[in-house]
Amino acid sequence: MQVVLALAPSGQPLPRTLLADTGAGSVNDDFELILAENDCLLCDGIPYPSVCLSGAYDGWFPLYDLAAQLPALGFSQTIRAVGVPSALAGFDGIACFRFLNRFTFGNFGDPSQFGLEQ
Repeated sequence: MQVVLALAPSGQPLPRTLLADTGAGSVNDDFELILAENDCLLCDGIPYPSVCLSGAYDGWFPLYDLAAQLPALGFSQTIRAVGVPSALAGFDGIACFRFLNRFTFGNFGDPSQFGLEQ
């Protein structure tokens, strides 16, 4: 899935391709995305205290508030992301369960497609 962040201070779009992982985090976690910390800093993320992760990333990592968009769905909100040293190979980060849970997704009756809607 692709999320668009805004580069600071210009506001230019910074598209990021994320792995949609419903097994990453829970609906009660304080974060919705896991991104490279450099991206969080480039987008003037507002820092918050660190959180402890286990799994693909293990240890304490800082949280950031970031403006995120999914233009095709008309989604534009401030979300909380964990900043990690580097993203998974082939992706710019992870869309976690808490983020994905706000959308409806599936093939919507067409087995040749996959879709996402708000």
